[in-house]
Amino acid sequence: MQIHNLKRTHKNKKDRLVGRGGKHAKTSGRGGKGQTARAGNKRRPELRDIIKKLPKNRGYQFKSIQKLFTLSKDKVLSTAGKIESFSEIRKRLGIKGKKIRIR
Repeated sequence: MQIHNLKRTHKNKKDRLVGRGGKHAKTSGRGGKGQTARAGNKRRPELRDIIKKLPKNRGYQFKSIQKLFTLSKDKVLSTAGKIESFSEIRKRLGIKGKKIRIR
């Protein structure tokens, strides 16, 4: 038996590189270059920081957004007699707790 006739029973098998990512461990599964490819990368979502800074206003409603009760001029004029104030319009038309806007 000579050296050139010797063969292994099993082929050479390289040890697997564990935890190195795909593509022959080139970028280690971190994509390309940049901030996210560097060590210590922990970019937090921006929205979370904004939410944390806002106060917990449970049940809070904006005072500027109020439901308006719109009236046409015809409806206001159709009420009999002269009307001196908005409180009289409220009483006659049965409007409670809403701002009146006349169009």
